[in-house]
Amino acid sequence: MSLTLDLSRPAPTAPVNLSGLTREGLRQALIDADICPPEKAKMRASQVWGWIHHYGVTDFDAMSNVAKETRARLAEAFTLARPEIVERQVSNDGTRKWLIRTAPGIEIETVYIPDVGRAGALCVSSQVGCTLNCTFCHTGTQKLVRNLTAAEIVAQVQVARDDLGEWPSPKEDRRLSNIVFMGMGEPLYNLDHVADAIDIISDNEGIALSRRRITVSTSGVVPQLQALGERTQAMLAISLHATNDPLRDVLVPLNKKYDLAELMDGIRAYPGLSNARRVTFEYVMLKGVNDSPDEARALLNLIKGIPAKINLIPFNPWPGTDYECSDWKTIERFAAILNKAGYASPIRTPRGRDILAACGQLKSESEKVRASALRRAEQAAVEAA
Repeated sequence: MSLTLDLSRPAPTAPVNLSGLTREGLRQALIDADICPPEKAKMRASQVWGWIHHYGVTDFDAMSNVAKETRARLAEAFTLARPEIVERQVSNDGTRKWLIRTAPGIEIETVYIPDVGRAGALCVSSQVGCTLNCTFCHTGTQKLVRNLTAAEIVAQVQVARDDLGEWPSPKEDRRLSNIVFMGMGEPLYNLDHVADAIDIISDNEGIALSRRRITVSTSGVVPQLQALGERTQAMLAISLHATNDPLRDVLVPLNKKYDLAELMDGIRAYPGLSNARRVTFEYVMLKGVNDSPDEARALLNLIKGIPAKINLIPFNPWPGTDYECSDWKTIERFAAILNKAGYASPIRTPRGRDILAACGQLKSESEKVRASALRRAEQAAVEAA
């Protein structure tokens, strides 16, 4: 039996980070730590919640409407610390990528993409590594280390908002308007923490992002689809990429467990699915693999009757891949067939390719020499030559 090595389990005395607690979890934590009696815990939790999630504070002393003695006790029992930012990169197109270390040996990548959604989207990770081994995806080449906690998921949003200067939470003119669970990992294999993180992110007295602006992408963990919809009311995206089982078995090996017929049945039953809440099918364009006109027509037949849009994703290359991106004319011809049938099928503009921040390129370097260290070594070698 294979085991997953967890390098990051906190020591028993490690303080709890309040950023990862739901409202009820925060209330109970204050009671358990004797910060306040049960009858005052709801009020105190609401105060603390606003400081954490609306104002973005990282120091209990900043909570000016909380008594000094209570602040001191909070600081003794809990933490609000952000994780370490190991590396920050900015692409030529404005995409930002952070390599974040949440614990010793645990690194994740988070990407902010401007001009996506209403203003800009944050692509967050839900696991360190991945178990799915999708053959076209760089992230899939990194073995799973462990699930991220709700605090580690929320921390990615906090790090981005720190960098974007979005505290306190703006009511209008947000730069970060959408969140997509499309980073490292399969969100539905970490649904408990993902659901808690969405509850925290969408709370109206905090970060206050609408659940309709939060999208969870899955490769097709069918048994969890119903629970995802019921627990989060998030928008659903499906990492599809093929229209028949033999090809999808290769591209998305999870298909061997939950085939296309089972997946489509699960999608049709997704809570809240309607023309106003369409599912998004993600389809990476691989040259000579899945990009023919016949494949486009097969896709239409597969999703017939499902309120949907199709995101066509030009393949983003990464070191060691055997795949190539479809020619642009081929992608446009594929899109035209879908559009003619009445499906919105935008071609996703590749963003952040120069910093390996584009779709399918995320992979932390915690198992190897960090990419930044490698680049410095290469530069030093060039300068010494």
